[in-house]
Amino acid sequence: MRHVPAPLPRLAILALCALPLVTSCGWGRTGGGESERLPGAPVGVTAEAGSATSVHVMWNAVSSDQGISRYEVYRGTTKVKEVPGSEHMVDVTRLRPSTVYVFTVRARDTEGRLGPQSREVRATTPRAVAADRVAPTGPGSPSGRAVGSRAVQLSWSASTDDRDVVSYDIYQGTTKIHSVGGNQTATVVTGLRPGTPYVFTVRARDAADNLSPATATVRLTTTPGTDNGRGTAPTDFRATTHRADGAYYIDLSWTPPLTDGTVTEYQIQLDGQPATSLVWGGTPPQEKATYSFYAGRDAGVTHRIRIRAKLPDGTWGGFSPERTVKTDG
Repeated sequence: MRHVPAPLPRLAILALCALPLVTSCGWGRTGGGESERLPGAPVGVTAEAGSATSVHVMWNAVSSDQGISRYEVYRGTTKVKEVPGSEHMVDVTRLRPSTVYVFTVRARDTEGRLGPQSREVRATTPRAVAADRVAPTGPGSPSGRAVGSRAVQLSWSASTDDRDVVSYDIYQGTTKIHSVGGNQTATVVTGLRPGTPYVFTVRARDAADNLSPATATVRLTTTPGTDNGRGTAPTDFRATTHRADGAYYIDLSWTPPLTDGTVTEYQIQLDGQPATSLVWGGTPPQEKATYSFYAGRDAGVTHRIRIRAKLPDGTWGGFSPERTVKTDG
């Protein structure tokens, strides 16, 4: 896990450089080299088999001063797909059943510079089912709710199939916008526009690529204007302090927000100011996240703290409720 620098008190700077999970304590750019202007490596990359011959690859948006023109998806060392910079998911097709595939993603900016590759992710296609022409039943009981001006939450009941349901495809109007695994019956769609009506449906897919009928439509309208994104905020946020070796530390824990993808980055706000951004490498926590940082040696100091997540579409979610902690003697 590394941090992205932002103005913060000296006590927080010392804390970040003391943590073993922080991989860098550099502050800003030290040169004007070409490599420093490249887009970053995409994070939050996931790969999920959509059928015996396809895999759904998804990643978080990359920020770049020049803007991202497109993303390139690689299977091993072979580039297999390109999508516009506004899209963060793709279906890789024409694969072999019962095969392990390795995928990476790279971002290219509007000036043509190609960034480094993401971490590798693996997906295994299920075995092919001979002469399977029976589609899954349609998912049932579709429902949803708006969670602010930029996201909606969808849910449905499971489909059945004579073999197995491998995935569920989510459609916005007539356009497929995402897939989730066959054991999942809910998702959050982010990156929507404020005050806008949307129509969603869900279809089940089996290993032979048979598609079920679509659910009944779910019509939802996002909240007008901007909002605090409370529906996309981390939950169960807690903050405490402890003393060790003559110094005080602030200990945080929270549950990541349910999103249509993987949350890999969080921003911590300390006493009303951005303190640091946390970026997870490897596998980010899904059910509970924790973080601890140095808070100085003085007893009786009160701090206010809250946290928010960067959503897979590249936007910031809402802040958690603010907690107050005190370095007790």
